[in-house]
Amino acid sequence: MSDNTQEEAHTGPIKTPQQLLLAVFFSFVVPVFAIIALVSYVVSENKPAGSNQAESQALGGVTQQDLDRAIAERIRKVGTVEIRDANRPLKSGEEVFKAQCTTCHTAGVAGAPKFGDAAAWAPRIQKGFDALVQSALKGKGNMPPQGGGDFDDVEVARGVAYMADAAGAKFPEPAKPAQAAQSAAAPASAAVQAAASPAAAAPATASTPAAATPPAASAPKTAAAGAGAGAGEALFKQTCSTCHATGVAGAPKFGDKAAWAPRIAQGIPVLVQHAISGKGAMPPRGGSSASDAEMKAAVEYMVNAAK
Repeated sequence: MSDNTQEEAHTGPIKTPQQLLLAVFFSFVVPVFAIIALVSYVVSENKPAGSNQAESQALGGVTQQDLDRAIAERIRKVGTVEIRDANRPLKSGEEVFKAQCTTCHTAGVAGAPKFGDAAAWAPRIQKGFDALVQSALKGKGNMPPQGGGDFDDVEVARGVAYMADAAGAKFPEPAKPAQAAQSAAAPASAAVQAAASPAAAAPATASTPAAATPPAASAPKTAAAGAGAGAGEALFKQTCSTCHATGVAGAPKFGDKAAWAPRIAQGIPVLVQHAISGKGAMPPRGGSSASDAEMKAAVEYMVNAAK
């Protein structure tokens, strides 16, 4: 009798394999799940009020200000309005590359062709400068769109030319829209002055008094035509040159007769309607608030420069 009592005192509570498994489960598995649940609670965003102080201690001293700052950063608006100085000097291609492009193109990150790697750039250069600029502005593959970013579209184009030329291309650096417009308009202005010079040099004689009358009568029309040309040039420099000076988004370049010829064949009224209503990548009125008359003057100004 006494032997049975001593044996039961030394056996303990675990007498079967099932009891052993349960003991192991509650001794090891349950604490692991408890730790995982605690960690999930600490790092979760949705917590009951009053838990910020405890969370700060658990996260090693993160303050309420840090949490508020993180929340403000998370919920801040995505879109921003940036006012740029239109008269600021444009960055060079090298400056754009060092500030924006070098992150990927120096080391060839995410499949980007390395700077100066002629073999990697060769098939891209064959597509042409305009195709490369469009890829840079709209984004391609892992490269995000750069249009509307930290740099002007012309500056992005300069960065493209700089990288392509370093790999063997011969692309000229795009000029500032106003400069391109002035250089393209210079031959047209010279032609107008040359055509007007014979009439201005013709001496007036007393035997032709009637011939002096028509120019005087047509003076208002000439003044109106000059005012229209001036308004067209002003609107071009302010709005249209953004695309038409460099050929961005497939826009025909200012003064490019080959690109403008099929469009001129459609007639001025059709071109004016396209400019007012928008066509392709061109928004209505070029994104401006210009009147119909101003749009017509701008179209005529560009057409006359391409004839």
